[in-house]
Amino acid sequence: MEKIIVKGTDLKKSYKMSKTNTIKALNGVNIEVKEGDFTAIIGPSGCGKSTLMHILGLLARPDEGSLEIDGEDFSKLNERKAYKVRAQKIGFIFQGFNLIPTLTAIENVVLAGRYGGMKVGERKKRAEELLELVGLKDRMNHKPNELSGGQQQRVAIARALMNNPSIILADEPTGELDTKTSLEVMNILKKLNKDNNQTFLIVTHNLDVAKECKSIIKLKDGKNDK
Repeated sequence: MEKIIVKGTDLKKSYKMSKTNTIKALNGVNIEVKEGDFTAIIGPSGCGKSTLMHILGLLARPDEGSLEIDGEDFSKLNERKAYKVRAQKIGFIFQGFNLIPTLTAIENVVLAGRYGGMKVGERKKRAEELLELVGLKDRMNHKPNELSGGQQQRVAIARALMNNPSIILADEPTGELDTKTSLEVMNILKKLNKDNNQTFLIVTHNLDVAKECKSIIKLKDGKNDK
């Protein structure tokens, strides 16, 4: 029987913009993701994709509804435990890479291991292995401004994998890349999914990227779109 690793039920989230204006970012979204899935979350701008990603990544709490990760209810998790779970179970890949510009590629990846509680002696070896895995063996000591966009995203992928998370959340991972580089990045993600059985959730506007995924979750106006 396939294991459900992420389950969100009737997730609701609103943002108060002013005294008279409240935006319902999520208005009853349901999501179920099995272990090892490679899933796209798509929909028009403003449909709630980013809000859902933040909730799944424990960066925000739903106002209503429940969220289970690996069988445990995280809807009302305190921030201290949320931080620990984020660091150890969830990897993030961002559209803008979010690398620290003053650090080299390997230093950016090693830092994730520090936050995840990895032993000092293991961090550098693990970071080197991951950077070699994503094809950056010869660029480990270069800073972000010395790398192309595609290379920076590869560093971001290595960083997301540093603590061997069971879930990878990717927010527009190809959004700032050209078509050729986007394909290369997607091939890396698919290979990781296949080889390691890690679960990938990919938020994207790009239908070509969505078609590369095993399943698609559609959102519209803060709800599931059939």
